[in-house]
Amino acid sequence: MYKIGKEEIDAVAAVIEAGNLFKINSGLRESEHAEEEMREKFGVDHAILMTSGHAALTSALIALGIGPGDQVIVPAYTYISTALAVVGAGAIPVIAEADETLTISPADMEKKITKHTKAIMPVHIQGFPCNMDAIMEIAKKHNLYVVEDACQADGGTYNGKRLGTIGDAGAYSFNYFKVISCGEGGALLTNNRTVFERALIYHDSAAVAYFGNQLDGVESSLFCGTEYRTNEIAAAILRKQLVRLDDILANLRKVRDYFMTELKDLCKFIPSYDINGGCATTLAIRFDSAERTTKFMDDLKANDLGCTVPINTGKHIYSNWTPIINKVGALNPLMDPFKMEANKDIIPDYSVDMCPETLDLLARTAYVPLQPYWTEAEIAEKLDIIKKALA
Repeated sequence: MYKIGKEEIDAVAAVIEAGNLFKINSGLRESEHAEEEMREKFGVDHAILMTSGHAALTSALIALGIGPGDQVIVPAYTYISTALAVVGAGAIPVIAEADETLTISPADMEKKITKHTKAIMPVHIQGFPCNMDAIMEIAKKHNLYVVEDACQADGGTYNGKRLGTIGDAGAYSFNYFKVISCGEGGALLTNNRTVFERALIYHDSAAVAYFGNQLDGVESSLFCGTEYRTNEIAAAILRKQLVRLDDILANLRKVRDYFMTELKDLCKFIPSYDINGGCATTLAIRFDSAERTTKFMDDLKANDLGCTVPINTGKHIYSNWTPIINKVGALNPLMDPFKMEANKDIIPDYSVDMCPETLDLLARTAYVPLQPYWTEAEIAEKLDIIKKALA
């Protein structure tokens, strides 16, 4: 979490003093106002604040009518929640390679399209924007939905449009490790009224027809869903974080640009589809070999910079998605998409080495995490350490 302070503390105190922590109320209405402010800041018609980014991804897929008999293409490099959301909808995830930017490869993505493909889920991993022009063109060509996973890219942009607002629906995450945070939370963004209505029903089917006037103007029929409802404390924190968002991003980009200027003669950086729109939470250095990456990391061991090699980040790599690779989609076999009759002929032959290009790129990349409010002295100290390791 990049910045939290007295504003958030006061907002939480106000909610507690008002005495109503439930989302629907006639008092402070923090959740309602948070959704209004998200619509304005991100330029969308509809926004639903939820409990997590995973909740938003699952709700988006359900709202698009995706389920058994459908395939959804996901990148090989993303947190497992992306693939779990597909399985949660009863559909089958199809894994595509990442390209040099570490986002989904449009070329490999198109190769993976079949007559059963229903949607594509590009992921703006580490705040790196995907090639949304190519993705949207391919989706239009094949009549596919696009659900953007912008859970690591809150507020980032691609060609001037906020990430998560370009496809049919998008998801943000506000957990502790994201650009902005309310501890745990997420949001679904869309300009599609039907998607909004269905996601509204699905994400809180127990209460949406019971509390307040949430169904005013909703034409979609009610159906059984789940409970991803947020609360007033999380919403109050998020409202203050939304105010901070653009300042955080501006400072991160300033730090990243300075690092790149200082290091450009010593190393290569991964390419970007929109360097100015990226969130700049991470500086990604690309080496010629995995061995050189390991040497760089070894030279940094004595210094606590928090650097990582993405190949070692566990469930962010498809080869570590154990339940997906092993095709175990639910505890009860009758609820398991991998055992459903509708899916029996559309399940890929997963293997840990099925995306070799992605694994190679991840092994040859090192991440330097950046902070938006480092002092000049802190920046100089970190740069000195990195320059010595690169040399």
